[in-house]
Amino acid sequence: MAGPLTGLRVLDLSRVMAGPWCTQILADMGAEVIKVEHPVLGDDTRHWGPPWLKDSSGKDTTESAYYLSANRGKHSLAVDISQPEGQALIRELAAESDILVENFKSGGLARKGLDYTTLEALNPGVIYCSITGFGQTGPMASMAGYDYLIQAQAGLMSITGAADGEPGAGPQRVGMAVSDLTTGMNATIAILGALHHRQCTGEGQYIDMALLDVQVSWLANQALNYFCSGTPPTRTGEYHPNLVPYQPFPTADGEKVIIAIGNDGQFKRFCEAVGRPELASDPRFSTNPERVKHRLELIPLMVEITRNRASDEWIEMLGAISVPCGPIQNIAQVFDDPQIRARGMQVELTSETGSVPGVANPIKYSKTPLEYCKPPPRLGEDTDSVLERLLRKRPSEISALRQKGVVK
Repeated sequence: MAGPLTGLRVLDLSRVMAGPWCTQILADMGAEVIKVEHPVLGDDTRHWGPPWLKDSSGKDTTESAYYLSANRGKHSLAVDISQPEGQALIRELAAESDILVENFKSGGLARKGLDYTTLEALNPGVIYCSITGFGQTGPMASMAGYDYLIQAQAGLMSITGAADGEPGAGPQRVGMAVSDLTTGMNATIAILGALHHRQCTGEGQYIDMALLDVQVSWLANQALNYFCSGTPPTRTGEYHPNLVPYQPFPTADGEKVIIAIGNDGQFKRFCEAVGRPELASDPRFSTNPERVKHRLELIPLMVEITRNRASDEWIEMLGAISVPCGPIQNIAQVFDDPQIRARGMQVELTSETGSVPGVANPIKYSKTPLEYCKPPPRLGEDTDSVLERLLRKRPSEISALRQKGVVK
């Protein structure tokens, strides 16, 4: 691969989403990622279907869409780390690796001799990233964490969904495993920082990442809304708590568009374009703080205006005067969107069973462009090659390990 992390090796002992999302980013950026999986079950998400990938004849394979979403570019090594021989293989691989990522419960790998203290003694430069639900300290450190629980405990659900008194009111989860994904992203950032430190000092280090910490950190402006006001933010449904007008508006074709006015100049241009300049000079609406205060008075006036044109007309008209406006699209429409297509955000890889679709990495470098060379691996498909190439195991040694059930 040609990415900026070419030459680095990652030992991936993670599964499901947060850890694999981190290591897929690293793989996209050129690192060699060795995914360690249970020799019989593999990553849990291999079984999280339907839907399943279809082969070239249109029949379902055994590869779940969920698994495929987070494991591009990796090498699958099927090893039973409950056995001493399997643990020894991981220690050998860790000695040859730059980065290790794992998401076992706190203390889970220490009992197998695969904790940071043990592996650092073998490889002082190793960067060891642990991802757990609640971190390595605190009263909940030993508990398993799942995205849905984290979204609830970290306050995200309390600000997501229709406001009290509106139809369908109540806390809602975000439609993606956002705690997992953002933790994977933050883990990647942490690893890159540790790599720079190692380049300067030669030292590796331990990274403690927690889903709960990350989700709390992503409360961002809503957390500051609370700190500054003393009042916990609530669900506001369609509208923004700090900007007005900044929400969906109905159009003449029965659909809605998002009009996202972020400053007073944009609001003035909108009012002039629709023939209502007096709204921009009205003291209730002339500044954003006043529009927030008088939202319930302004929005009905906006609705009367937006219902007079179709969605496409609004998008074209407002785009021409630099007032942000866009459609509400389903996922099929997203990948048919001319802008998304122009940015190359869908990729296709070729496997033994046929084409494997994927969502492209959003990073676009000018000097080290990312390449997608390897589809998500079948369970254990790289076991022999990894053991031969990296650990110099002879075929007879690998055969003996396979007979014991240590590898597949």
